[in-house]
Amino acid sequence: MDAPLVSIITPTYNSAQYISETVQSVQAQGHSNWEHIIVDDCSTDDTRAVLQQLAASESRIKLIFLEENGGSGIARNKGIEQAKGTYLTFIDSDDIWFPDFIETNIATIKQQQCPFVFASYRRSNEDLEFVHSDFVVPPKVTYTDILKTNSISCLTAFVDMSVLGKEYMPSIRKRQDMGLWLKYLKKTPYAFGIQRPLAIYRMRSTSLSRNKWALLRSQWEFYRRVEGLSVLQSIYYMLCWAYYGYRKYKA
Repeated sequence: MDAPLVSIITPTYNSAQYISETVQSVQAQGHSNWEHIIVDDCSTDDTRAVLQQLAASESRIKLIFLEENGGSGIARNKGIEQAKGTYLTFIDSDDIWFPDFIETNIATIKQQQCPFVFASYRRSNEDLEFVHSDFVVPPKVTYTDILKTNSISCLTAFVDMSVLGKEYMPSIRKRQDMGLWLKYLKKTPYAFGIQRPLAIYRMRSTSLSRNKWALLRSQWEFYRRVEGLSVLQSIYYMLCWAYYGYRKYKA
């Protein structure tokens, strides 16, 4: 039986410094039947040239260059649109997978009979120094759990599209990944969390996700407009999100 195709989506924007390391970690996977769809969101540095050089020597890389900057959610959706795999997963343009990432996720999906899995990861600074503690995910998360705190990272989410189908991220500038996970968690009772770290999340000082105060308004609008929660429900989940967010990033 042939190994299933895995579709890997990477949005890029001014990633010339890191994207080669990310691609190398994909190429190092024990599971070799994959397509790496890299969507460049109008980079202004040398990212395009680096990507073209990488693709010239790797037939499994597929490049998409957007005509105008739309944000990572739109870039990921363009990649999802082109995905042809049995499985769907994501890796951002500055992060790294360990070599058994794909194999472990596929094996876990089969063993747990769960079409949506995600994993723990190590957290480094920009120089790949592990100055932060590992983020260990919970064993299982439900739709309600993700409303309280998004413990599923784009770095390790892994979906069986043959079971759950192809879904897209909501058209918003922030929290798009959370919106996608919630869509899938309306189709399956829970996502299964792999306790062992399978990747490295590079915590950059310029990352949007690190500016928690800037996300407060976006989080509120997400609850109210995307998920359609009541004011009281939104207040409750906002308090949960703020509490768990502090605990997640204080280490």
